[in-house]
Amino acid sequence: MTTGLLLVQYTAGADGTAGADGAVRAGVRHDGVVRALPRNWPDTVLAILDSWPDWSGQLRALRPDALPIVPDARLVAPVTFPRKVLCAGANYYSHAEEMKTARPDPRAVPFFFMKPPTTTIVGPVASVPLPRGEAPDYDWEGELAIVIGRRGKHITPDDAASYVAGYTVADDLSARGRFQRPNAVEPFTYDWLGQKAQDGSCPTGPGIAPAWAVPDIEDQRMRLWVNGDLKQDTLISELVVGIGGLVSAASDLVMLEPGDLILTGTPAGVGLPRDTFLAVGDVVEVEVGGIGRIVHTIIAPS
Repeated sequence: MTTGLLLVQYTAGADGTAGADGAVRAGVRHDGVVRALPRNWPDTVLAILDSWPDWSGQLRALRPDALPIVPDARLVAPVTFPRKVLCAGANYYSHAEEMKTARPDPRAVPFFFMKPPTTTIVGPVASVPLPRGEAPDYDWEGELAIVIGRRGKHITPDDAASYVAGYTVADDLSARGRFQRPNAVEPFTYDWLGQKAQDGSCPTGPGIAPAWAVPDIEDQRMRLWVNGDLKQDTLISELVVGIGGLVSAASDLVMLEPGDLILTGTPAGVGLPRDTFLAVGDVVEVEVGGIGRIVHTIIAPS
């Protein structure tokens, strides 16, 4: 697929290039080629996002073809690591319908849960371990992720766009078999941590498309394949609560900080309603128009 400029992170080969020491470096990818940023730029994407109002204009002014190519670049997660990963639940009508839950009300406050950033976030080409134990019922949930570029609290929907640095692709992998807890006291019947916080359960990438590079983001499609079979296919515009509303609602709950990710929800096509789940060797691909594609392979429990 054709994508524009992406802000990425990479490591590189042992040939003296930037990142040859194994360190993560910020760069750009354009026309499928990873290029190094000028020397005066911060080393990491999170550091760039920490001063996003300053660097955004400079990123827009860059001529990618004038930057040095990074040989043997290997992309890693575009942000290592977000301070917070917030995930919106039941934010597509089609997903609520297939899960046999009440039809979401677009006027209602969205529901959010969180993933631990440093242990769930992995990069755009990753090996993800199947959770240990019997019947983890590991499921896929392809999503668009919002990347925050300014610190803010109680942001209005109309002002939300000025707090968004850009967008990336994510998969909210979910251990459905860990969700219900038999014999638990009633308020704790559902274990969101057990379902959503498995190690490696938030593949992201391939980079961050700046918001100004994809002004039509809600007109783009999100697609997910398992072993080449198309499972999910939706327009981002089919969200129950759109991007501005999600940023506003999340900021009413917590202080949003640069680099925070807000996963916007998943559409119909997940495995649970069909009693079909991921197994060792399965390959999952998620793609969002204007951004790119991520790929992860399920491996045996670590």
